Amino acid sequence: MKGLGVMVCVAMLFAAGCATESFVKEQTDPISSRIDKLDSRLTGIETKLNDLEKKVGQPMADLDAAKSEVAAAKADAQKAAQAAQAAEGNSVAAANRAEAAAAKAEDAAKRADTSAQKAEKAFEMQQKK
Repeated sequence: MKGLGVMVCVAMLFAAGCATESFVKEQTDPISSRIDKLDSRLTGIETKLNDLEKKVGQPMADLDAAKSEVAAAKADAQKAAQAAQAAEGNSVAAANRAEAAAAKAEDAAKRADTSAQKAEKAFEMQQKK
């Protein structure tokens, strides 16, 4: 009986046996197919993502360039405003100097007129003598 039990055990081992290559292939092929499909989808998604990053990256670079240009233009405008203020100050000072010179010229003209009148009177007095 002992021999029969051993034979039954050995027969069961051979009956259950190892998985054959075709059985394993049948079981793994659907999984492999699904993995391949997912991999191709992932590659497509990565490609689209890279394209989007490029599209977004270009406007961002353009925006940064525009910001730089705006900052430069703002700095130029501030310099121009400062130069205009300085020019305005200079023109006010020049106008004040011109007014002072005009006043001096008027004063000199009055003195010249007074001197001319005195000279005329002196000439007339000399003629009378």
